[in-house]
Amino acid sequence: MTRPVVLTLMAGAAISAAFLSALPSSRATEAAVLMEPEQAEAALARATRESRRAEGRAARLTREAEAATEAAQRTANEAAALAARIQQAEAEIEVVRARHAIIRSQRAALTARLAKKQEPTARLAAALQTAARRPLVLSALQPGSLKDVVHVRAVLDSAVPQIRARTAALRSDLERGRALEAQAARALDALRDNEGTLRERRQSLAALENQQRLASRTARSSALREAERALGLAEEARDLDGLVDRLDEVAALRRELAAMPGPVLRPANIAASLPAPEASLPSPTASVPPPGDFQLPVQGRTLIGFGARRGSGLPSTGLTLVPVAGAQVVASGRGRIAFAGPYRGFGRIVIIEHGGGWTSLVTGLDRADVAVGDSVIGGSPLGLAGRANTPVTIELRRDGTPVNPLQFLR
Repeated sequence: MTRPVVLTLMAGAAISAAFLSALPSSRATEAAVLMEPEQAEAALARATRESRRAEGRAARLTREAEAATEAAQRTANEAAALAARIQQAEAEIEVVRARHAIIRSQRAALTARLAKKQEPTARLAAALQTAARRPLVLSALQPGSLKDVVHVRAVLDSAVPQIRARTAALRSDLERGRALEAQAARALDALRDNEGTLRERRQSLAALENQQRLASRTARSSALREAERALGLAEEARDLDGLVDRLDEVAALRRELAAMPGPVLRPANIAASLPAPEASLPSPTASVPPPGDFQLPVQGRTLIGFGARRGSGLPSTGLTLVPVAGAQVVASGRGRIAFAGPYRGFGRIVIIEHGGGWTSLVTGLDRADVAVGDSVIGGSPLGLAGRANTPVTIELRRDGTPVNPLQFLR
């Protein structure tokens, strides 16, 4: 009876040892990068939502690009659709990474459970193996040995079912471990595929943006003058709020000039979608809604919500997100670029006049791909975010007053 039991225990110990030895390096590596299950599940849910939203925006913008008759509008819609596809690919990559993090957590838990199960089984198997090698004649020569042997065999007879059940559980855990290994491999393959798709879409967008730049060179002279004026305002403004306020004043003056009767020395350059002003008294901007295609400029985890206390103790006037490294940043809505460039500790910033007193501000960009005077639509590419964990902030203002952007998301 001892030999079958020994073989059973040795098999169980071998099963768990085989699995543990197959994952020595991965276990040590994963311990340093494991994500809490709740965090991984939350990241998966957020990335899935962002992927679906980006996919919907891309489909809508693609339809609008196909329906556009003017070449400039069609190109703008195509660029916005490509930017949405890029954001969709970024979100899908985050979905795969979150799933892979969950798999790593499950594998780590399984490895720890197998190690815990293996220890007593291995000790018992070693003891029984030693006893099995001991000749029965030598045991008989020792006082009480035969009684001990009978007692041990009786105990083993009752323990055999439990030992076999434990061995079966080890085999089941081993199969589960192999399944997790296969899932992890598939997740990594999907990650590589999505990264390849992301590279292709970024290349397509870069080619389209280059095409746009070549087509608009003849119209750059007025834009350059506006850029110089915007830089001058930036030098005069003492802080970011002052810069936005000065740009709002310029936009308001432009609207007032456009509303005056008689010849206008300089035409207003505002979005075509704005309602025409009445006679000499423009309608109050407070009643004008924000752009209908308003969206967040980048996808990511919320770091500071609107109105939350910042490190300085002051309430936040915008929404701060933490996107992936090099994430695509897009325009929040239709409008005109009022400022684009580096600004005093905020990285590269972009300010968009949406008309009707509405202005949006994006800070923390690593690269800006627009210039002052450019017309944009909701989803038009603005630039790229910086390295990993570099925050990007979006502010929405009406007549200079900060407004929570989340209330206008569709």
